[in-house]
Amino acid sequence: MKIVVSACLVGFSCRYDGKANTVDWIKKLYQKGFALPVCPECFGGLKTPRTPCEIIENKVISAKGEDCTVPYLYGAFQALLLAQQFGAKFAILKAKSPSCGVSQIYDGTFTRRLICGDGMFTRLLRQNNFFVCTEKDNIGKCVQIFYDSLYGRNKLL
Repeated sequence: MKIVVSACLVGFSCRYDGKANTVDWIKKLYQKGFALPVCPECFGGLKTPRTPCEIIENKVISAKGEDCTVPYLYGAFQALLLAQQFGAKFAILKAKSPSCGVSQIYDGTFTRRLICGDGMFTRLLRQNNFFVCTEKDNIGKCVQIFYDSLYGRNKLL
């Protein structure tokens, strides 16, 4: 199985603050050739480090009030194209990110308050029938659901 993953989870220092969010088992997937690391924000031309952004009414706005929607969408599209070329249909993404958040993102007030919603890249992946989860999810359960959706119940077990 080929997987697309948020590059920061593999250890690339591409977060908005210039840091990584390395998760050892995801890094091992990459080292073994099973995972393709992507950073839609970098692919969109945004620098590292950069001003934090959050989604407000389907626009990506920086903490300085700048509209960053275009680079976020462009980067998401570029990351989607790479994921498709890699042959992935499964993604493990950084929780709460305005690009990669899955089911929960920050509310746009920059107060760390969470709301239901997906990041821009996650939205695009879902529209293209990718199965998405975060590094915080029960990955075994996610993989089982993914395989069930492809092959029918309990084929992985």
